[in-house]
Amino acid sequence: MGSLFAELARRVADHARREVEAYVREIPEFAFLDGDPRARAEALEHAVWLRRRTLVLSPGNSALGADDLAHIASMGAARAEAGMSPAARQRVLRLHTALMLREINEATEAQRDGGVDELMRMMGWFAPQGERGIGAYSQGFATVLCRRLPYAERVALLARSLLTHDPLAAELAPALGMELPDHGAVTVIRVPGLPPAPPGPVLEGLVESLARTHRVPVVWCPDETGGGGGELIAVGPGTAEAVRLHAVPDPAPALVRDAVQALGRPCAAGTATAPLPELADALALARRISAAAPPRPAASGRSGHSLRPGNSGHPGPYTLADVFVELAVADAPSVDAWLRTVAGLLTRGPDLLLTLDAYYRHDMNRVAAADALNVHPRTLDYRLRRVRDLTGLHPGSTHGVRVLSTVVARALA
Repeated sequence: MGSLFAELARRVADHARREVEAYVREIPEFAFLDGDPRARAEALEHAVWLRRRTLVLSPGNSALGADDLAHIASMGAARAEAGMSPAARQRVLRLHTALMLREINEATEAQRDGGVDELMRMMGWFAPQGERGIGAYSQGFATVLCRRLPYAERVALLARSLLTHDPLAAELAPALGMELPDHGAVTVIRVPGLPPAPPGPVLEGLVESLARTHRVPVVWCPDETGGGGGELIAVGPGTAEAVRLHAVPDPAPALVRDAVQALGRPCAAGTATAPLPELADALALARRISAAAPPRPAASGRSGHSLRPGNSGHPGPYTLADVFVELAVADAPSVDAWLRTVAGLLTRGPDLLLTLDAYYRHDMNRVAAADALNVHPRTLDYRLRRVRDLTGLHPGSTHGVRVLSTVVARALA
């Protein structure tokens, strides 16, 4: 054994104690170790075992064996049985990895004549075997968690794990009969304030129904302001082409339709796609899209459920391609103020905003729009002339469509 490995072996006990103390100090769920000597001794034993196995295997670049991985999985299972939260589990893994790297660095600095080859051997072993160890720990944790949690909570946990790129997702998905694709599509359904009745059981049932029907993880995120509303977030499969074209992959349209119909209230939905490790960015974009998208009722005239303008027969979420103008305007205060002024002018007429909304959702087809509004086509013509008189913009011109459709989308959002 070279000098670096010898130095690490000499410090095993000290390093293990430091790790346990760090858990107690930095992770509230480990505070109980201060009052439970048996549990503390067990945690210390695990920390010592991991370091000794590292020093046995890493010099020869030997992989963790089946027994090693089973032992590590039992550690994760024990933590889940003790009630440790998934968030605390993630902190444990991060802290353990950081401490192991720190220990290697400290031992290297202590060796004035230590060779670089030992450090390279250690680091070459640590990265792939550390990943395997984390996978085993997560597998043990997920196995117990899936046994203890209701289905709705499991799919919500899988959704959160995917959105934070938590390795736990790789273990949860198979247990739920779901696959993890290379790309994902994050759909955010923005739900306004719910009725006074407690929404918990209703939303829990909806999450479970959507997950079972569409085979994708779904999670409900309540509005932090306490207004009763919130977001339904689903993480479905995506493709590289969907990322490139900002397209909506299946099953997002059907999931949105079912969710809005079940909620029975106007909602707005946005979807963004990304490679699996970048789903946090996709979530941020999907939230911005859903905030810019106009809400649609659960039922709309003869065309049924509709969340997408100009395509009322095919409900679905908006994408960046649908609302890029609205998103750009939101970042330009002067343009935003101008569009608000135009919207204010339209409030002087008889239902002009709703009339324009129907007009553009039906691809400027006068008869279809009038039918959706339940008015005569001549009444629709009168209202469109009123729009032109008030704003100076012709609703059917290229310039008018560009401006007025943006005004309507923002005003009705």
